[in-house]
Amino acid sequence: MVRDLALLALAALPLMGSPGPATLSLAGMAAAHGVVRSFRYAAGINTGTIAVVLLIATGTTAIVLGLPGMKTATMVLAGLYMLYLAWRIATAPPVGSGEQGSHRPSFLGGFALAIANPKAYGAIGSLYVGSLVEAQQGAYTTAAKVLVLAIVAVTVNTTWLAFGAAIAAALRDPRKARIANIVFALLLLLSLAPLLLSSPLER
Repeated sequence: MVRDLALLALAALPLMGSPGPATLSLAGMAAAHGVVRSFRYAAGINTGTIAVVLLIATGTTAIVLGLPGMKTATMVLAGLYMLYLAWRIATAPPVGSGEQGSHRPSFLGGFALAIANPKAYGAIGSLYVGSLVEAQQGAYTTAAKVLVLAIVAVTVNTTWLAFGAAIAAALRDPRKARIANIVFALLLLLSLAPLLLSSPLER
């Protein structure tokens, strides 16, 4: 079982760590606001991602998304919220500028994005269902898979946060920092397009 859990973690790293709404928003928030100001947002992303793992593991996702109109409503709300986040990142003042025009990213904001993130359901769902870990061990197996996926999620999210902060530190010029913020905002929007087209929430 240990070997299968290790394989699950290895498979999860590239899939969960690839650019997507949550990871790009973390990098964008860190680049726009710095790590300290983005810490609560990152905690919300991590908590929300772990919640998604639990929803998939317990089968709650399939039940909720099976309700009439729920898939469409979820996709619309997720899209609108990510548009809002992209705007927040693009218009944030450069780190260290002293401007107070943008609010500190919140825990609730990160949690909401993680819960509404279509990529999370598609990636985590495929990893959980496709895992080679034996299902006969019941609750013990479920807990082990949830723990492994939670650790991978926190690891990749922290890496993306650090990446955004590193970029911010290299962009002391306010003009370059503004360009970086806009690029992250555009990448966040682009990451949403293929997810909407492929409708991963239907998996």
